[in-house]
Amino acid sequence: MLRAACSVAVWAVAAFGLAGPAAAASVTVTMHAITAEGVGPAIGTVTIADSPEGARFTTDVSGLPPGAHGFHVHENPNCGPGQRDGQKVAGLAAGGHWDPERSGRHEGPQGTGHLGDLPVLEVAADGTAKRTLVAPRLRDVSALRGRSLMIHAGGDNYADTPQPLGGGGARIACGVIQ
Repeated sequence: MLRAACSVAVWAVAAFGLAGPAAAASVTVTMHAITAEGVGPAIGTVTIADSPEGARFTTDVSGLPPGAHGFHVHENPNCGPGQRDGQKVAGLAAGGHWDPERSGRHEGPQGTGHLGDLPVLEVAADGTAKRTLVAPRLRDVSALRGRSLMIHAGGDNYADTPQPLGGGGARIACGVIQ
């Protein structure tokens, strides 16, 4: 009888999650170098995890130019090139910055613009970026699935002036969030 009661208790914990809070959701994204010719070799990973402060992006990438780089969630799960004004453009198939509320504004991770605006990614002199960045407005990693993660050639001033989208410019690395 005791054995049967224990079995029922174990089944209830497994079936209904009565063992306590569930583990935070996370996903690891393989990042690739990208050019106008297509998706290149893997350059590392970014792990995205839920946290009480917002989504935590832990980067472990290499082979990037040193300095500040714009870092964003983009609309589409595609890192391939696209056509703009008759020219092939790296990563254009990823679409624009993820903006589900259609704000049309680039205001950075603290602002009320694109939800895909992330903190600037600083790359060390040796071309590596092993950082943890928090995006406070992103509260559910599962909502990011089916999007892409993009690293731009230049920095990001979190504004649309003097250049649009923070001035990050060309897309140099991308990974699909699955």
